[in-house]
Amino acid sequence: QVQLVESGGGLVQAGGSLRLSCAASGRTFSDYCVGWFRQAPGKEREFVAAISRGGSKTSYGNSVQGRFTISRDNAKNTVYLQMNSLKPEDTAVYYCAADRRSYCASSPSDYDYWGQGTQVTVSS
Repeated sequence: QVQLVESGGGLVQAGGSLRLSCAASGRTFSDYCVGWFRQAPGKEREFVAAISRGGSKTSYGNSVQGRFTISRDNAKNTVYLQMNSLKPEDTAVYYCAADRRSYCASSPSDYDYWGQGTQVTVSS
């Protein structure tokens, strides 16, 4: 089992940047794919990005492609989400999730472990 804790959320103006962190504890972190998801009020949870166990493969949701970058430091048991050129529509609670499958999926139902979430608010 792995425990996940997100941090780094906050309030930022449109066009600004934030970096989220997802710190893991428990089992060997490098055994897990890690994904970032977000959920705005009244909307379904949306795939943002995912990174493979070793960090060599990444994938992004269409709405964040080219603006967000996912990375990981397995020595620090941490995954990061660098968010640039933020827009008001990026406002949501951001969650990190982990799964032991070899292929990093984009569906929330494919992830077994979740953090508690961190709020990101982008003002116009």
